[in-house]
Amino acid sequence: MAAEGDTISWFTYTGAEGERIPQHVTHVLVHEFTTVVRERAFFGHPNIVEVICHDKVEKIAEGAFFRCPSLKRVIMPGVIIVEAMGFIHCDVLTDVECEKLERIEDGAFWKCRSLRSINLPSAEVLENSVFAECKALTDVKLGNKLEFCGRKVFKNCPSLERITIPLKKLIMTDNTFQGCVALEYVDLVEEVLLQEIIAALHLEEWRHDMNEEVDSIHLILPAASDGGWDANIDIEYEGEKTTTIRRWISSVLGKIDHYKAEHQRLLDEAATTFQLTLPAEIVRDNVLAFLALPSHTF
Repeated sequence: MAAEGDTISWFTYTGAEGERIPQHVTHVLVHEFTTVVRERAFFGHPNIVEVICHDKVEKIAEGAFFRCPSLKRVIMPGVIIVEAMGFIHCDVLTDVECEKLERIEDGAFWKCRSLRSINLPSAEVLENSVFAECKALTDVKLGNKLEFCGRKVFKNCPSLERITIPLKKLIMTDNTFQGCVALEYVDLVEEVLLQEIIAALHLEEWRHDMNEEVDSIHLILPAASDGGWDANIDIEYEGEKTTTIRRWISSVLGKIDHYKAEHQRLLDEAATTFQLTLPAEIVRDNVLAFLALPSHTF
């Protein structure tokens, strides 16, 4: 097994059928003409420390890096999909760069026990148990393209404290965050834009109510049950954290829609009043444009 200070040995992976990777290799460069890292290509390789993919590599196939005990760093800037068990049980994996990754299939990073954080700005689908048992994982950033979180995506990630998600109604199963005992903070991808909209609301009481609703997650989430296993009665509890997050998102969306509608109603009333004394184009360009809310739709 590779260790710090060992001799670096590079290997260029071409993806050719039957290609053999020498056991002494520590660093892998995936060739620019390769679009797929084949199924189980590096299965159980004892010494690979780093993998660098050319930006034309689009897929990590099923089990490609299954149980690589020395793998610490993966750079895959063009990869769109990681299939099931792609990096399962890579115990020392700490750095993953994957800005274009859209789909992560079942158990892709399961039991990557050293992974502390991951940024997934392009992720659309997280299938079942993607990051289950990632014991060191503390921070996850997801982007506004996210649509689906499957079963037990973050099951038994006891160090997970903070997650960034988009402000929209996601499909999340009830046990997505089962066993996440430390999860207390939820950040929104659209936080800056949301605050701009809130600041532009007409009445102070509306702004206060919206800010209170947005901040409420940090009060109610720590108190929510994380679920777990009751050995006395042999039952697995799903926990309340996922349900709490879903309800909070729904509440924030509902209130912002309500206050935006109320703001527009007052704006329409003001427009009618101003147009009695001012030309319509002056009202439109110099009054309503100044009072209108940002046009973003959540």
